[in-house]
Amino acid sequence: MLFATLREAGKRIGKPQGLRLVRHKSSYEGEGKTTVRILNQEPDLGLIIDGYSNFGFRLNNGVTVLGPMAIFPRTILSWQVRNSDDITEPSLRLFKLIVPKIDLLIIGLETRDRKAVDAVFKASRQAKLNVEILPTEHACSTFNFLNAEGRSIAGALIPPLHIANINEDDMRHSAMNYNDPFKKELSV
Repeated sequence: MLFATLREAGKRIGKPQGLRLVRHKSSYEGEGKTTVRILNQEPDLGLIIDGYSNFGFRLNNGVTVLGPMAIFPRTILSWQVRNSDDITEPSLRLFKLIVPKIDLLIIGLETRDRKAVDAVFKASRQAKLNVEILPTEHACSTFNFLNAEGRSIAGALIPPLHIANINEDDMRHSAMNYNDPFKKELSV
């Protein structure tokens, strides 16, 4: 509409010397071009954590994991710990036995308590693992990013106790995923 208005104005007053109309718009194709990839829609990247709640995690393949989980680039396991107090050297042995060897274990804790973090760090040192200990919400995004880069990683995640920000989009998305199938009308 703006172009049509400029064209009309140009016809009425004559074409000004410095004014040119741009009829098409092209993107920059040179070095440093910014691109965007939506990770959870690319199945070749493996498992991506789409969401989390107090009860578990939702993955990009449609699977919902209840409770703590051990997640690898293409595999998920139920991790048999209740909370950060249960994370000990024996509970971390699984991550040491994995072949191919993982370079980094991302541990997502449900708490930010310094004593709990120190105890988990001590257990990971006893298990001789390279770890990154983060709150669960940050651990999920870190896992997604490193997994998309093709790194050899694993995640050990405990659902958070409290969820800080719930917005309308989160509620709408959950409602769409968890509609009651018995309330839907059958199409014949």
